[in-house]
Amino acid sequence: MAATQSPSSKTWAQTRGAKWRDQLDPMEAMLAPIDAPLIAALNLSERVRIAEIGAGGGATTRAIAAAAPPGSTIEGFDISPELVEAAKARVGNAARFTLADAAHFRPTEQFDRLASRFGVMFFEAPETAFANLLQWLRPEGTLAFAVWGPAKEVAFMASVREAVAAVIELPQPEPDTPGPCRYGDPSGLLALLEAAGFRNCDARPWRGDLQVGGGMPPEAAAEFLLASSSAAAPLAEAGAGEQIRASERLAAICAENVLDGTVWMPARVEIITAVA
Repeated sequence: MAATQSPSSKTWAQTRGAKWRDQLDPMEAMLAPIDAPLIAALNLSERVRIAEIGAGGGATTRAIAAAAPPGSTIEGFDISPELVEAAKARVGNAARFTLADAAHFRPTEQFDRLASRFGVMFFEAPETAFANLLQWLRPEGTLAFAVWGPAKEVAFMASVREAVAAVIELPQPEPDTPGPCRYGDPSGLLALLEAAGFRNCDARPWRGDLQVGGGMPPEAAAEFLLASSSAAAPLAEAGAGEQIRASERLAAICAENVLDGTVWMPARVEIITAVA
């Protein structure tokens, strides 16, 4: 979301993971619609071993496990200790979870599928990371990654930035640096995957409406979006008045996107596929 500095893998390990954990239920409910196109892209037609990068609180892991044929196994990897522990508690025996930096970690056995919902945009050295991930897959193994589209086409992110930038100064994100919309133009990610040795690299857009916080009225939706944004820290530093003004502006934007009492906002996601 809006930020003075784009979050990196290190940031997720140190602070962002704990913030995400504290918003798990509403966040996972909001992002649940992306699971279906991601799972479809995995082509789970036979028993497979699946790895998930950036498994977070385990909601997508659980959805993949439910969709996989009997006998399949899934292991979720995340760099945040808080999220790994949360996923273990939430998912139970449906999957395993490992604390690891996927950019450098090498599993002892290769996988048939590699999945990620919004977990591959924060690598500090993506060339190295994707070359390493190629080694996670057996020959002919496939990956499916979901990444956010352009920030202007992810309405909740654009709305947060609009509201906060009206109150405090926010620099423009540096191009091709770690951040949620880093691969809004998926051609950069496809080029990285091809350079790493993947083939049949492809991107297909998914567009849909996301229910902010899983079903919140405007004021609660604005509070949720600001709390889960990296803009929360600079707003807090600016002062209580700035926080109130940004929240009021965001609540007004949310009020323009209400359906049946809750806030819905459109989003574009790119579903990336490739073969090892």
